[in-house]
Amino acid sequence: MSRDTAAGAQVVEHVRREIEAGRLGPGNQLPPERELALAMGVSRPSLRSGLRTLQAMGVITARRGAGTFIVEGPPQLGKAPLQFLAALHGFTLDQMYEARRMLEVGAASLAARQATGEQLATMADELTSMFATLEEPQVFLRHDLGFHRAGAAGSGNPIVAAIIGTLTEIIWEQGRINMSGFSLRESAETHRRIYEAVRARSPERARREMSEHLEHAHWEQVKKETASEAEPSSERRRADQAIARAEEGGGS
Repeated sequence: MSRDTAAGAQVVEHVRREIEAGRLGPGNQLPPERELALAMGVSRPSLRSGLRTLQAMGVITARRGAGTFIVEGPPQLGKAPLQFLAALHGFTLDQMYEARRMLEVGAASLAARQATGEQLATMADELTSMFATLEEPQVFLRHDLGFHRAGAAGSGNPIVAAIIGTLTEIIWEQGRINMSGFSLRESAETHRRIYEAVRARSPERARREMSEHLEHAHWEQVKKETASEAEPSSERRRADQAIARAEEGGGS
């Protein structure tokens, strides 16, 4: 390990200890770079290396003209480690949806028991936005994912909520959700049923509605990927048409 790498790791460890000791918390601002580097006995380039690592981990955020802060709001896991694992090990669509079912069905049940009024309101807002964007698939999808994150937060388990949020974001960024041909209204209605079950404080109903929603979404996605693989490319179709025309001309 190089000296700069070791110093960067020292920065990460220092911030972790400060958080564990309660001297830093959500929303707190870190000292200026010069002061922080001096306090830790590292160079400013090494400090910046450590800060970049913390930012990739989702621990800190930089605000232009304001400084560097510990993140606040719902907990989020840094996407980078899971993105690397997905690339290295070739996470499949089936595996991603299986992970979602394992997590989100249980989270829906917990949300039906203990979601706060504010969390229910967030779910309702995202649901309303889904119905308002039925003609805008990509905007609709953002609200779809927001609904799932709000439901996960309603579980009251920040670990589960963070994992679900990270997983859904990675699926989105990798383009693994193809909305073409989906009935967005039908999708919005399934989310409405999930919300109503959570609002009614019915854990079993919430589990059932979430399970059915994810199974249907998975089935639709697999069907589209299979159809896409089976459908010849436009170049292949043009080549086949040219060959057919040539054969017709040769036989006349």
